[in-house]
Amino acid sequence: MEPAVEELMPRLLPVGDCDLAEDFDPTVPPRTPQEYLKRVQIEAARCPDVVVAQIDPRKLKKKQTVNISISGCQPAPEGYSPTLKWQQQQVANFSAVRQSLNKHRNHWRSQHLDSNVTMPKSEDEEGWKKFCLGERIYSEIDALSDNENLGIDYMKVGFPPLLSIVSRMNQATVTSVLEYLISWFGEKKFTPELGRWLYALLACLEKPLLPEAHSLIRQLARRCSEVRALEESKNEEQISALNLIICLVSRYFDQRDLADEPS
Repeated sequence: MEPAVEELMPRLLPVGDCDLAEDFDPTVPPRTPQEYLKRVQIEAARCPDVVVAQIDPRKLKKKQTVNISISGCQPAPEGYSPTLKWQQQQVANFSAVRQSLNKHRNHWRSQHLDSNVTMPKSEDEEGWKKFCLGERIYSEIDALSDNENLGIDYMKVGFPPLLSIVSRMNQATVTSVLEYLISWFGEKKFTPELGRWLYALLACLEKPLLPEAHSLIRQLARRCSEVRALEESKNEEQISALNLIICLVSRYFDQRDLADEPS
């Protein structure tokens, strides 16, 4: 390496004068520490001052655009925007639910599950969708035969988010299931079964939020506002449920830019 370059780039591994054999060959594996350090210096001196990356422009053209939505929620239909007092009460209720869940988590986790409850593995997306929503909603079966007793067939109607179930879910599973259901909700209608599970999963999310959970709940709130805006029948119960989820995301989890303006 040239002396001028060495002045600008001090050697981190200085090698003083050392007795190297006259037949020292830098191409063979070093036999001593001195030979190793000398070989490092020789290789560094051979590196070019400037290296130009070879980039195939055809690959860049395929993946140049990333769509990131930074918009807020769509406003509630006229006459259905929640009051500030209502939103504050929901946040207080939700906070109490979270505190109770954390306090009694170990108790509920120790309870035995019914023999018909088999929780899917965390990475089983289809299994969790069927577990939470049931075959009827997941498969979009509108008509059911009269001889089916759906009141006890949870495989068809979905398992409710019982405390004995959600208490067994670690944060990775909570986030994964939340992602699965939000993905499903992105193309499907809102149902009471979905609403119950979304509420329960939000109650299980630990603060401060991980980046992936932060992105998911914002996506959820915006989707709720889209469905709410398109609600033609103005189903008050459904709009209230959508208002609730938006309220919790925006006001409990501090995503204030997504909050509904008080009516």
